[in-house]
Amino acid sequence: MSTKVLPLLEPEAVAAPCCPPLSERPLTAEEAERTAVMFKALGDPVRLRLFSLVASHEGGEACVCDISDVGVSQPTVSHHLKKLRQAGLLASERRGTWVYYRVEPSVLTAMGALLTGRAKTATP
Repeated sequence: MSTKVLPLLEPEAVAAPCCPPLSERPLTAEEAERTAVMFKALGDPVRLRLFSLVASHEGGEACVCDISDVGVSQPTVSHHLKKLRQAGLLASERRGTWVYYRVEPSVLTAMGALLTGRAKTATP
């Protein structure tokens, strides 16, 4: 039996959260722009539900076939998943006829660090 090595595909270029904690220093214009894309994507209730659904799904990834009951039609679900992917919040992989979505651990870590970084203590 022979094996064939398949080439790796380059992931889509996406904006990923990459900024220091908000309490560390003011964001640059570029950092603020990238971070705003992430927050804008999560600012929609359906997208926030989809992000939560994928992040909490067993095994850390969800097939688009498993995502149904979020109150909108399947084409609208696909549109919102695309927006989350473009914002760098989700990664996707096609397996046969289905697409699987996952939240990269680095995204959750970066989001957490952005919001919960070491707070500066005020001196009296």
